[in-house]
Amino acid sequence: MNDIEILLVEDNESDAEMTIRALQKNNLANKLLHVADGAAAVDFLFAKGEYESRKDEKLPKLILLDLKMPRLNGIQVLQKIRADERTKRIPVVVLTSYKEDPDIKNCYDMGANSYVVKPVLFDEFQTAISSLGHFWLTINQPPQ
Repeated sequence: MNDIEILLVEDNESDAEMTIRALQKNNLANKLLHVADGAAAVDFLFAKGEYESRKDEKLPKLILLDLKMPRLNGIQVLQKIRADERTKRIPVVVLTSYKEDPDIKNCYDMGANSYVVKPVLFDEFQTAISSLGHFWLTINQPPQ
């Protein structure tokens, strides 16, 4: 639980499975945690609730964040991530089915690193996820 590289925050089980399969195909899902809503993501990141025994200094290298979720939506989660000194530099890729301009602007204004609309076709989706994972986990140089 302390060596998670990717936190996938997605309430749609089939979208989560597709994302995980795409990452697995490129050997990028070995240290992935999937949570089904924004509240669970916040609990994981800040070592609260069911994750309180986790060492909160061990943070993921990348967060893949859906927008439309129960309990806390993606925008609320993004606000909490960017408001905290411990998490504000974690790359957050909004991965959503919604291509609505106000959401895109809001996400970038709040510090999202990328906004990706989920392609409908699996091959396109797999390519997009593989590229994202490869870039953020192997090419990008995060601050220490």
